[in-house]
This record gives sequence, structure tokens and C-alpha cells, in this order.
Amino acid sequence: MSETTNNSEKIDAAIIVRDLHRSFGRQEVLRGVNLDCPRGEITTIVGPSGCGKTVLLKHLNLLLRPDYGQIIIDGIDVTRLSWRELDRVRDKLGMLFQGGALFDSLTVFENVAFPLVEKTNLSQEEIAARVAEMLRQLGLQGMENKFPSQLSGGMQKRVALARALIHRPKILILDEPTTGLDPTRTRSIHELVRHTQQDFGLTVVMVSHDVPQVFNYSDQIAFMHDGRIELAGPVSYVMSADNENFKRFLAGKASGEDEQLPVNGASAPG
Repeated sequence: MSETTNNSEKIDAAIIVRDLHRSFGRQEVLRGVNLDCPRGEITTIVGPSGCGKTVLLKHLNLLLRPDYGQIIIDGIDVTRLSWRELDRVRDKLGMLFQGGALFDSLTVFENVAFPLVEKTNLSQEEIAARVAEMLRQLGLQGMENKFPSQLSGGMQKRVALARALIHRPKILILDEPTTGLDPTRTRSIHELVRHTQQDFGLTVVMVSHDVPQVFNYSDQIAFMHDGRIELAGPVSYVMSADNENFKRFLAGKASGEDEQLPVNGASAPG
């Protein structure tokens, strides 16, 4: 099936993906992905398990290279860069991993400060001031000396988000940020992501399984199916589109099903 996208008006895209392909052995996971992520907006990628969402995200955060195709981030075609040259692009990116990936042996302060300690020449005083301000902005005052094990799941997500933002990225990439949270905490994290995106003027790309709730906090939805983006555009456009695969996906979510649609007859990552 050909892709269905909303190209009625040209957008200012912080990330542009064109004809992206990636295979693992004989398994073709990305089968020609095309996607524009508007600058200063939240783009949420949804789709059934195994459709390639996580693999796509790993290309956008520069953890994987495609077999062929283009990824243009802030005007730079990253597929043409060496691994060393990619570092200047990585500075534009903040990443929140699915499990948070906090260091258990470090305090909240040390976790958030870690990127500044490792990658900058800021003084201890400058680092402390920046961390304190970030913790204040994300409602984490008083948590500086606690360890991740002493925090709730929702608070751990906040700490991970603070760490992703501490080096002031232009683009924030989120992989299932509400995994393992109850509905109340899920809503809280969605609201936090939206407020943070607006406060910092970020471009956000997020993979989420919280359908359709996450649509309330998104500017654009990209529906992925069988290794391609089949449908993308503003939430109202996507919700009114006549796409049978998307309708089946929404119906499955509404009934509580975890639909498994394989790629090329075999299960696939993401």
C-alpha cells in the first residue's frame, strides 16, 4: 500500500526522513520510511508491535545507520557523516530511553549532572547551578540526594527527562516514556512532556503505545505499519483519514488488544 501523508502545505521540518531502509540479516524491518517532523512540535509515532517503530527511533537518535536512505537533522544529512562527525549532531539531541536508564549508584543530582561532567568544561559551580535550575523546572526540588530506588516510577521518569534536557538540546527523542506507569502517572508524564516542549521550544519525536490518549498531547501523528509510515499529519487529519490499517489498529487498542502484525511474515523489533 502506498503511503498516505498530509502534504497540503510545506512545513519547517527539524527532521526529514527519506526512503529509509534497514534489514537485519534477511529480515527487512524498515522498508522505505518517509517522514517529516515539524520544528517546535510533538510528532508521535504509533503502530502495532513489530512494525519497526523502535528501529526507526534508533536511526533518528544516531544509534543505527540505515542500509540506504536519508536522515536530515537540522539541515545536516547525517547518513553521510563519519561516526566522529556525528558528535556535533548528537549535541542537538536529547534522549529519554524506555526504562529511564538512570544510574542506580548515583544520586538524582549526579544523574542529571552526568552529561555536563562528561561532555563539557563547565566548573562545578556552573554545573550545580544548571542542575538546580533544571530540577526546579521539572518539580524535583529536594530530591537531589535521593537515589533512583527511592523514587516512584513517575519521579524516575522526571529525573531521566531532566538529564536528557540538561545540555539544552534542540530535539528531544522519547522511547515509550510512560512504560510501566499507571494511568494517572501516564497522564502526568504526557502533560510534563507537553509543558517541557513548550517551555524549551523543543522539537519532540516520541514513540508511544498510549493510543489514543497520547493524541491529546501531540501535534502530529505518524502511523507506522509493515516497516513504512502509512499515514502522517496533524492529529485531526490522521483521525479523519480513510486508512483501513489505522482504523484496525485503533479498534484493537480500544478493545485492549496488543495487535501483532509481523514484518515480512516474521516478528520484528519495535
